[in-house]
Amino acid sequence: MGVPGNQFLRTVDRLAEVERAKARDYTAFSVRGRRFGYYWPRTRTVGLKQTLSEQTALVSERPDVFEVQFTAGGFGWVVVHLPRIEADELTELVYEAWRLSAPEPLVEEHPFI
Repeated sequence: MGVPGNQFLRTVDRLAEVERAKARDYTAFSVRGRRFGYYWPRTRTVGLKQTLSEQTALVSERPDVFEVQFTAGGFGWVVVHLPRIEADELTELVYEAWRLSAPEPLVEEHPFI
């Protein structure tokens, strides 16, 4: 179990029109200027945009894997501990984060990866 950081990055690279912004300690990911995720290699965690209900469900069901990052604009962001999550579940969460930020026509052109 667990997902290496490079596997997370490959998953993000399969999404359409992803923009990366590197900072000192993390990389941020956006689609058409709207942020959907973060990656912190040092802590082997990612932050992903989710619905508020999904944020609550993930954190309450598996607090060893997920934690609340913050809420903003009607969305709940979760921190995901990569060593504690399966690749297929992470892929679904990454796609969902991207889908919540991408314009509808782009989502329709690029169904689930």
